[in-house]
Amino acid sequence: MHALDAVAVRQWADACVRSLDANRDEIDRINVFPVPDGDTGTNLSQTMRSAQDSLLRTPVDSVGQALAALARGALAGARGNSGVILSQVLRGLAEAAQGTSTAGGQAIRTALRRADELATAAVSAPVAGTVLTVLHAAAEAARDCPSDDLDEVVTAAAKAGAEALAETPRQLAVLAKAGVVDAGAKGLVVLLDTLVAVITGQPVEVPPATAPPRTPESLTTAREAGSAEYEYEVMYLLDGEPDTDRLKQELTALGDCVSVVGDGNGLWTVHVHCNDIGAAVEAGIAQGRPHRITVARFADQVAAQAPRFVRDRAVVVLVEGEGAKELFRSEGAVVAEPTDHPADLLAVVVSTRARHVTLLPGDPDLRAPLEEAVAQAVESGQDVVVVPTFSPVQALSALAVHDASRRAGDDVVAMAEAAAATRRGEVRVSEREAITWVGRCQPGDLLGMLDGEVVLIEPGPADVAALSCRLVDRMLAGGGELVTVLLGEDAPEGLANVVEDHLRIVHPEVELAAYHGGQPGAVLIVGVE
Repeated sequence: MHALDAVAVRQWADACVRSLDANRDEIDRINVFPVPDGDTGTNLSQTMRSAQDSLLRTPVDSVGQALAALARGALAGARGNSGVILSQVLRGLAEAAQGTSTAGGQAIRTALRRADELATAAVSAPVAGTVLTVLHAAAEAARDCPSDDLDEVVTAAAKAGAEALAETPRQLAVLAKAGVVDAGAKGLVVLLDTLVAVITGQPVEVPPATAPPRTPESLTTAREAGSAEYEYEVMYLLDGEPDTDRLKQELTALGDCVSVVGDGNGLWTVHVHCNDIGAAVEAGIAQGRPHRITVARFADQVAAQAPRFVRDRAVVVLVEGEGAKELFRSEGAVVAEPTDHPADLLAVVVSTRARHVTLLPGDPDLRAPLEEAVAQAVESGQDVVVVPTFSPVQALSALAVHDASRRAGDDVVAMAEAAAATRRGEVRVSEREAITWVGRCQPGDLLGMLDGEVVLIEPGPADVAALSCRLVDRMLAGGGELVTVLLGEDAPEGLANVVEDHLRIVHPEVELAAYHGGQPGAVLIVGVE
């Protein structure tokens, strides 16, 4: 083949997907740097598949358009640090071939040089003995190739890449200790080998990567040489025109393995290893619109010798207040603070290591971030269901009927029915002037709320106990056998006793369960079943 055209790019993309799939397990096994999370082969395979999907969906009639479609798809679907670097390799090829119908040896030489520049710039702290070293060697070999023939240029690049791959254990101590070559570099050589196969029809032999059994000891050694202090890998796409230098600085202050790379058209991929997931996402929010946020916990990935799921069921409750948290923990739930950051919610779900997770949010404002977090968890293989609970008392009712011995689907239905059968009320102090269904309220007024709507207003300062009893009466007007109250942080001393005495006189048939919840900003939270 004298020149690479759009058809050849399609053939190469298809061959790359098949080659990476065939080598995925081997590359995963030798993945020890920067963290031995055993997913480099998988990340490269999924990133290349995303690139191919983009190409298949895009009408192209030139090599430049075909490579640009691959680059866009790789950036949008980049997985892990290796996927980010792969996206920049493809972007370099696309930029060099922009506006051309075919690409010969000279164009590939220029393309590999540009790919080398972009991939190196994508990594905050380049390290010798990695995929960057192999890419640089391939680019230099293409540059120094005496011929402009396409097949000779790509063959020289692939051969130099294979030789550089074999040298990686002598450049990076962690690889030598584990007895392997660099996993990301191995993936790049597979792609170069595949390119040669498409162009010449004669596959280039690549020295096999050694992959000894990954013992817990070798994992620990490798982990200590990598990002041992950081627990999570955070990635997201970012729309806009961010200040990339500032974003990199902020992310570097949070962790390592930082990369912020773009496609040249306003789409960026952000990658970092860190402990503070929320801060990593907030750094992106300050620069644009983050979306498709993904979080991986290294402890889950590194424990390749252990099953991913260590239990069948878990119930996660999102609730504020130390008293309420302890109450839910005592009932066997996993408890976390409510947050509108999908990445933090995803981390909570993943950390349960449960095959089936039931989420009880306790706050109607969490719907959107929960949907995003749940979608990502489901995509990664967890069964996650959100039971509509708009108050901690509804979450308590749902948890009370939870039975792990039932089928997961039946248990979720029972919990949802219990939550729906619980009317929710709340007493709190108004923070601002507003128009409600029952009139205007002023700051400092006492509000009685039923199912999220204000139904009672007492000008402040008001008798908290009296309004609380009125609200309970109103909620019991439709019947009920059990009243559950959570005392918020603003509840006056003795409020539970006043409500109990009132029920004993006015509703002697009703049982009361009172707990110190400690919810900030709340006086009393009431549930009626």
